[in-house]
Amino acid sequence: MAEIDEQEVLRMRLQSLKSEHSDLDLAIDALVQSGNYNTLQLQRLKKRKLILKDQIFATENSLLPDIIA
Repeated sequence: MAEIDEQEVLRMRLQSLKSEHSDLDLAIDALVQSGNYNTLQLQRLKKRKLILKDQIFATENSLLPDIIA
């Protein structure tokens, strides 16, 4: 039972991370399209996006069952 709850929590976290990643992608695109942005600001957004990508990858791996071959 606890394993099911843990899986559900991981799925919810994964959805949240993907949503934030997508939102950042849109924000970065809008910022670049505006042409009026601070380079440091853009770098910070891109860095946050990369961190989210790593967290998404780690969370997806946590959801995969352990298979001993």
